[in-house]
Amino acid sequence: MPNTPRIPETITVHLGTPASAAENVTVSFPDYIKNVASSEIYPTWPESAIRANIYAQISYTLNRVYTQYYRAQGYPFDITSSTAFDQSFVYGRDIFENVSRIVDEIFDSYLRRRGSVEPLFAAYCDGVRVTCEGLSQWGSVSLAEEGLTPYEILQAYYGDDIDIVTSVPVGDGAAPPPLFPLAEGQIGPAVELLQRRLNRISANFPAIPKIYPIDGIFGPSTTDAVKEFQRIFDLTPDGIVGPATWYRVLYIYGGIKRLYELNSEGLTIGEISTQYPSLLQVGSQGQGVLVLQYYLSYIAGFVPTVPAVPIDGVFGAATESAVRAFQGTYGLAVDGIVGAVTWRELTDVYRGLVASIPVRFSEGVTIPYGGDALSLGSEGEDVRVLQEYLAYIAESYPEIPAPVPDGVYGPATRESVIAFQELFGIPAPRGVTGEITWTAIASLYEDLYQGNRAEEGQFPGYTVGG
Repeated sequence: MPNTPRIPETITVHLGTPASAAENVTVSFPDYIKNVASSEIYPTWPESAIRANIYAQISYTLNRVYTQYYRAQGYPFDITSSTAFDQSFVYGRDIFENVSRIVDEIFDSYLRRRGSVEPLFAAYCDGVRVTCEGLSQWGSVSLAEEGLTPYEILQAYYGDDIDIVTSVPVGDGAAPPPLFPLAEGQIGPAVELLQRRLNRISANFPAIPKIYPIDGIFGPSTTDAVKEFQRIFDLTPDGIVGPATWYRVLYIYGGIKRLYELNSEGLTIGEISTQYPSLLQVGSQGQGVLVLQYYLSYIAGFVPTVPAVPIDGVFGAATESAVRAFQGTYGLAVDGIVGAVTWRELTDVYRGLVASIPVRFSEGVTIPYGGDALSLGSEGEDVRVLQEYLAYIAESYPEIPAPVPDGVYGPATRESVIAFQELFGIPAPRGVTGEITWTAIASLYEDLYQGNRAEEGQFPGYTVGG
């Protein structure tokens, strides 16, 4: 057991009673608390009552993790969803907006007795149907209406000798959230860590400008990157990194690493763009399920009502719950089955999200097709990215003339596309870059780029242009 509690990046929840043969799902710690709070309390309650309840829920959860209550009994999970044993957790449920905001502010806090390190086992109940020695949820509403603060409400139930510990480190060995908001002009290791994570995230979200150099100094380039990150992920774009932005960077960074692992296991950009494979439901396995899970996990980064899922090619209960959440969010029949209608909506939402992020060429990074065909006269960053891909490919395939990356789809770019289509037998309109052509070009670019990144003593087998 660690000496000092930390906030885990993720928590594994057993969707049933401890001994039941239910599924285990792993979610980020803040997302777990948001789910519990949205399942246990009402968003219309006074904010002081909501905050007091969330502090109790966080502390209860951390106690389970810190004491390894279930792990010590040999169970492969941290907590259950059964209210007979733990807190209510409904996988895939909608999250209340004000609850989400408050959790982002205080998820790295917990309760403890003075003189103790262990998070308080903050028992609570609704106070109407069930009474207990801990916090009364409806009673907390009455106290909030009397004007008590969250801390005073908690003292009323747990005693005067409790403290609220704040700015608790997140993850095993991870740097803790900053003790104060990070902003331009500040320096230190927290700034350097932020810069490195934003630069890694920018590889998958090219609208986020690269920070250079990585020096731990919060300068204008870091501010620009933070603001763009905040805009993309629906945070206040003020360039200041408070707990909500810090957590979101942490969460997206973890998601990016999971998607990278997926790509390393063989799911290429071409396979991501496949057409509807077949009916997918619980028990389905294979490439179609992998692509489905990729879509869901990508969408989850933008849409809080859709949970990310393990990308393992197996359509289990977690994938079904995520599909149901997606269907409910986008007004489809909620059956947890991916037919042609759900698949079409998934691909439309995915492409819409990709298209909403302004593309920018980043060496070695392939960008999914944005949804609009490019042809003679087209202009923009997506055209320049295409030209960069073609220019790189031309170094290995002299049959393809290299266009100038100027963002204008002129005759030279059209001829380069035609040459590519003819060389590789692409069945697409001549000289027009639609999904099939874009995917083929991006896939070849990725193969060539990775192949050219030889380790010492390795040789890719073809001439690398200077």
